[in-house]
Amino acid sequence: MDVPLPFLLLLSVLHLTLTGVFSKHIDHRNLFTQRLCCKRQSHFVYIGQDISGSPVNVDVGMCKSHCGGASRPSHETRQQEYSRHSSMLEFLRSKKTRPRGPSAPESAGPQAQLPSCGMNQVCEPTGMRVDRLLLLEGPREVEVIQECQCEIKLTQCLRVPALRTYYSDTPYETVLDVGDCSRSKGSPEGFSCVPTKFDSEFVETPNKVELIQTVVTCELKESCYRVPYMEYYYEVVNSDGVKEERLKEINIGRCLGGCTTGNRCLLRNLSDPAVCHLWAEKQPSSCVPEGYETHSFLNQHGEIRTVLSITSCLCQN
Repeated sequence: MDVPLPFLLLLSVLHLTLTGVFSKHIDHRNLFTQRLCCKRQSHFVYIGQDISGSPVNVDVGMCKSHCGGASRPSHETRQQEYSRHSSMLEFLRSKKTRPRGPSAPESAGPQAQLPSCGMNQVCEPTGMRVDRLLLLEGPREVEVIQECQCEIKLTQCLRVPALRTYYSDTPYETVLDVGDCSRSKGSPEGFSCVPTKFDSEFVETPNKVELIQTVVTCELKESCYRVPYMEYYYEVVNSDGVKEERLKEINIGRCLGGCTTGNRCLLRNLSDPAVCHLWAEKQPSSCVPEGYETHSFLNQHGEIRTVLSITSCLCQN
């Protein structure tokens, strides 16, 4: 049966109209929209001085989850703003003393308030690059975010994949899964999901073979915790009047974690508090051994050898 052309045109118009109205209500469920909103943004961090004495700022990146809302200034706009000042310190001072302008108007649409990754997901890095920089005080490794993606929020402490690219853009480029521990949201107060067992992988380099530490197992631990660390010694024992040399294994342990807390940001952006312009130096860990055991044995030279092993760790006051 032939359908009149005007009727077909009417159906097409109705389809487009209903599709447009319907998409306004389900756009936040669209997978492409979610992926588009979770993306990498520039985040420059001062690393130090290079061998010429010039400051080194690296774009380590950050994963930002946002849909709608006010747009951020472009890179060119920020560069023009920097160029008006003689130094970065003067620029930061001007940002700190600048009067707060009128707040941005609230977005009329409800979509601007919705998380781009959904209620049970989070915007996180999926690929990292390890850059090696030669600074005045020596070589330093910096991890740079390459890509971001919506990942499911985990409520359990698990070992999760963590891809790292070493010697990028060289004949020795290697991608390894070094592993990481999930940022568990269901952890008890004062506990964190931390690595407790490690392994290693070999990476070929222009000068030598490099050993990269990888995470094998994660567990819920307090911020300062003990992990196994094995050492082997030769022990001489007397068995029925006969001296016998054996291999003695001692788990001497190691203390991992940190006890310092608080915000290291010294200067935040007035219009966007999520942006930090100046960071304080990272405090050294004060997680130290608390309890220990003594292991004494006769070594190959007939001498008594004493080795101490860590049994527990604590935060030093």
